[in-house]
Amino acid sequence: MNIEVYPDAPSLAATIAERLSGRIALIQAQGRRPRIVLTGGTIAIDAYRLVESELVDWTQVDFYWGDERYVPAGHADRNDRQAREAFLDRLGVPAESVHAMPAHGCDVSTAEAADHYAAALPAEPFDLVLLGVGPDGHIASLFPGFAQLHESQRRAVQVFDSPKPPPVRISLTFPAINHSEAIWLIVAGEGKAEAVARALGDGTLEDTPASGAHGLTETTWLLDEAAASHLTR
Repeated sequence: MNIEVYPDAPSLAATIAERLSGRIALIQAQGRRPRIVLTGGTIAIDAYRLVESELVDWTQVDFYWGDERYVPAGHADRNDRQAREAFLDRLGVPAESVHAMPAHGCDVSTAEAADHYAAALPAEPFDLVLLGVGPDGHIASLFPGFAQLHESQRRAVQVFDSPKPPPVRISLTFPAINHSEAIWLIVAGEGKAEAVARALGDGTLEDTPASGAHGLTETTWLLDEAAASHLTR
């Protein structure tokens, strides 16, 4: 596990943007099509707005999401819309490479929508999963104390009664999240500091879901000074 601390949120966002482009370029240089899982959240969107690279063929990258608010397509709360506006549309990523989660208003139940998304996920490991961390230690839409934390079979599930609005969501589970070569947990702000300290200390999966995120070959925490302020050094 790696822990990297940057002076402030802008420098963290710039680092994430540069490293994301660099990782994608490296994978393409190896002759493979990258499989990237995106997250929402302020620091992620700030980073996405900075993503630029002429070394990347943006038409040859597959993007997925770790979770999504189950609201209508195009709704301002949707993570996929925010990512499209921040960088996917700007860089010319084609629609067929943007694997958005189902939206409210489709002709199936939330559970069926989650199963449909799980079926569309690649069998091979993701190359990179980006995760934000909430003040309560949640990742994706896997919240402390929720039964979905212990899902061992389904790769995506529905979530009701989310502590954060909107209450209905779809989320990848740990069998999907941890089926990734690399996981980057990106966190900024004093409000996340206690959760970061628990996740990297004595937190449990039940009280701090972020503690359960582990990549197959790499797990990196990318923090600003505020988010790292409760860590023992």
